[in-house]
This record gives sequence, C-alpha cells and structure tokens, in this order.
Amino acid sequence: MLYVILTIVAAIFFMTIKQYMPVKDVPYQNIKRDELETEKVIVDLRDYNIAAKSPSKGSINIPVAYLNRYYEEIPSKKVHIIVHDQIEKNIGVRLLRKKGIKVTSYSVSNYQC
Repeated sequence: MLYVILTIVAAIFFMTIKQYMPVKDVPYQNIKRDELETEKVIVDLRDYNIAAKSPSKGSINIPVAYLNRYYEEIPSKKVHIIVHDQIEKNIGVRLLRKKGIKVTSYSVSNYQC
C-alpha cells in the first residue's frame, strides 16, 4: 500500500515539475536584429491580450492553451516561436514536438502587462 502511494506521489510530482525543466536544444534568436530564414514560420505562443499589445508582424498567434486545438493551422515548415517566459517556451516546444512540428528557435517578448 505504501509503495502504491509513493508511486502516485512521485508521478504527480514529476508531472508538475516537468513544465519547469528546460528544453535545451532550441536556441534563442532575437527576431528584431536577425533576419529569420524565409522557410521559417513565426508562431506567437503568448496570450491574446499580451500579443495584441505588442504584435509580431507576420506571425500566427496561437496561445499555448489553444495549441492542442489549433496546431493544424501551423504549416509544416521550421518554426520560430515567440513566448512571454521560459515556462511558456518549455510547454510550447513539448506540445509542438508531440504534434510533429519542428521548433528550431525562440525569442522572448519582454512586454509587461
């Protein structure tokens, strides 16, 4: 009985801490200074309210909470994501990878609400 309880607690702990574990193989790229490759698609994973106050020209806005529903709107190309913080990056990259989308770079928007 104790073994079952410890296993459940460990599983819950791992599931909650997983979002804070960094995704290390996606490099940072500042899209304001560097020109993105033409074959890359820019996907803005920030919330609609934040993205509306500092829009990214030519990007597809799909907040992280809606990725499972609307990931099919993302073309099958290399993807650059724009996020608000590192947790949003980690969750977004993991969800997009599960759907077969290759995330090649990211940038962080520092806009404060």
